[in-house]
Amino acid sequence: MKKSNDTYCVTFTGKRVTERYYRDRDGWLKVSNRGRVFRMTAEQVLNHLLPALAFSADLGLKVTVEHSETPYWQSSAAQGDPTPPARRSARRPAVRRDRGASASGGG
Repeated sequence: MKKSNDTYCVTFTGKRVTERYYRDRDGWLKVSNRGRVFRMTAEQVLNHLLPALAFSADLGLKVTVEHSETPYWQSSAAQGDPTPPARRSARRPAVRRDRGASASGGG
């Protein structure tokens, strides 16, 4: 049985939230309730997991840990996760609104 970090997925489930934490080939990931993917360091993962584990009963969270023989990110369970979007080289310009002008045009 392989017991490396990339073979586990920790899932927190609450009334309105589900978050998953797992390791892929590039590092740690958090998949939020809305399906957004966040890259994290190992320290950030622990900073999220440990308080949730300590207070899971008080917060009404259900904690599950899944194990797979292959790395989790290669498993069929992780295939539904959205991949992180590619970084855009050029950002769209912000829309600027002139807040100083009044609707009547008077000055």
